Amino acid sequence: MTSGRLAALAIALWLVTAGVFAWFFVHGSTRPGSDNRTAVVLAPGERDFVLAEMRGLLAGVHGVLDGIDRNDRAQIARAAWAGGMAAAADVNPALMAKLPLAFKQLGVGVHRDMDALAQATDEGKPLPQLQNRLTAVLAKCVACHSAWQLSSR
Repeated sequence: MTSGRLAALAIALWLVTAGVFAWFFVHGSTRPGSDNRTAVVLAPGERDFVLAEMRGLLAGVHGVLDGIDRNDRAQIARAAWAGGMAAAADVNPALMAKLPLAFKQLGVGVHRDMDALAQATDEGKPLPQLQNRLTAVLAKCVACHSAWQLSSR
C-alpha cells in the first residue's frame, strides 16, 4: 500500500470516527420511552448518580424558597451555590457522552442559573427578583422532566 493510500485511509477512518462521536454526542444513548418521552439509557449506577444530582437540585430549590420565606439571604446563597456548577464537577465523561445534547444543555443551564441566583443574592438583589430567577430555573426542570426519562439497561 502506498503512503498516499495509507494517508487517505487514515483520514477516512478519522472522519468516520469523528462523525460517529458527533452523532453520539448529540443523540446520546436513547430509545423511545414508555410515555411519549425519550428514555436516556444508562447503567444502573449512572442512573442513580443522575437521580441523586436531581435530588440535590431539588433540595437546593427548597433551600432557596425557604430562605426567601425567612428573608435569610445567607441560606438562599448557600442553597443556590450548592446547586451550581460545582455540583456538576464530578460527572464522569463516559456518562456525559450517554446524555443527549438537549439534556446536557438543560442540566448545565440549571447549574449555571443556580450560580447566577447565588451571585444575585450576594449582590443584594431584591427577594422578588431572586424568586423570579428561581422560577426560571424550575421552568428548565419542568422542560427536562417533560422530555426525558431515565432508563436502566
